[in-house]
Order: sequence, then C-alpha cells, then structure tokens
Amino acid sequence: MLRPPPASGGPRVDLHAHTTYSDGILSPAALVRLAIEKGLAALAVTDHDTTEGLPEARDAAGSDLVLVPGIEISTSLGGLDHHILGYYIDPANEALKGRLAQFRSERLDRVREMAARLSRLGAEVDVEEVLNLAGHGVVGRPHLAQVLVRSGHAEDVDEAFRRFLGLKGTAYVARPAFRPDEAIALIRDAGGVSVLAHPGPGLVDSVVESLAADGLRGIEVWHPQHGPVAVRRYQALAERLSLLETGGSDYHGPGRSMDLGDLAVPFRVLAPLQRAAGIRG
Repeated sequence: MLRPPPASGGPRVDLHAHTTYSDGILSPAALVRLAIEKGLAALAVTDHDTTEGLPEARDAAGSDLVLVPGIEISTSLGGLDHHILGYYIDPANEALKGRLAQFRSERLDRVREMAARLSRLGAEVDVEEVLNLAGHGVVGRPHLAQVLVRSGHAEDVDEAFRRFLGLKGTAYVARPAFRPDEAIALIRDAGGVSVLAHPGPGLVDSVVESLAADGLRGIEVWHPQHGPVAVRRYQALAERLSLLETGGSDYHGPGRSMDLGDLAVPFRVLAPLQRAAGIRG
C-alpha cells in the first residue's frame, strides 16, 4: 500500500545538495549552517564526482545535524544520462579515490575541448577563467556556461546550454563512457548505498528494473522534477523492487530552483538508508 505524502510539519531531511566543490554556490560549511537554520534533521552533501567537501561539512555539522556523506556520479547507458547517488561512502577507499581522480582529469579535458570548439564557432572563452571559477571544485559545463554569459556569448546559462553546451549544442562533447553498473559497484565497494537520482517523470520502469538487477539499492522518490503522480509511481516501483526511498531538493544555491529543505522529505527514510549502509542511527 502506498503511503500518503509526508506531512510538511514533521521532521525533514534533505539528501541531495551541492557545494562549491562541484557546481553549488555555498561552501560546505555554509550549506550545513543553512540546513541547521532551516531545522533539518539530516543533510547529505552529494557533490558531482568528488568527496572533497565532506570533511568541511562534517566539521561544521558537529552534533547539530546528521551529516550523510555522499556523492553524485554521472553515468550514461544507451544514449541516456543516469546520475547515481552514493550514500555513506568511505572517501578514503582507494578504488574510489583513483576513479574520482580520473573523473577530474576527464572533466578538465572535456572543458578544454569544448572551449576549443567554442573558439572555432566564434564564441571564444578563457579556459583559465573557467578554471578559476571552478576554484577548488571539479570543473564542468556550468562553469563554462557562466563564462559564456560573462563574455557576452549567451544571455543566460540556459541559453548557453541550449546553443552550445547541451546534448544538441554546437560545442557539446560527450563524457568518456562510465556505465551505471560501474558506478553502483564503485559505491558498493566503497561501503556505500547506491540510489538512482532524479529519474524524472518519463523514465521507463525497465531501466530501473535493470539497474536494480545490477545492484542498485534505492531510488530518489522526492525531487523538484517529480510531481505527485511521479512520486506515487516511484513509491510503487520502490516497493515492487524492494528499493529504498530517498529524496532531496538537489540544492545548488539561492535562487536556483528549489531552496534547501523546501521539499518535504520525511525523516523516516533515513533509518532504512543507515541500516543498508550498516550505520547505527
């Protein structure tokens, strides 16, 4: 039987948020402070392809907030992008550290190639400016998009992606292939729990079924892209496939989509996630 939507007044968690170590606006410490101000019971820091912001977030959380160490790994299969969240991973795991170093190198190569394509299209950008914008975080298309806007080649980030950097953009460069089953295995071997991020309202059930057969442990039921129909659908799918339910705002910073903690993800999802990771809550 499907459970009713979580009550907005109960304890809430946000298990999907980004910092300056990937494409977020807030530092890990600032993100944690905001979560505490918002009265969240738990927060997961899930930067793209990096765990480098976790120590700062953990120090800031102290005993005031349950801090869930996480990551969001980008994968592709059959021409579709799938993002796999990993919760309670061990950042010191050698295989994980090695693969994340490779991701960082691949991201840099990709940005340089897209910059070269932009130059040939007459939309030249300064790669060093892109890298400075990324700072200590992993560099990616959002940073390149911001420099395109600064340079006057696009009105806003949405146009930069639509014209140049998106899947059909004229300067788009595909990432080196990394399959979802590889991400699932990487997360498992690092002691973590793998969850399919923001499947969206249109993903066919067979994709989730295939990922579950590969060892996927959960699915993001609550997400800003998911209306009530999608939430109920993924709750039913999670129950049928014995997958954990998680959710989060996918927070990147003020004024960018939903605010941190504004999605009413119930506290009850935390305990099963911790049990799956062998964590005593």
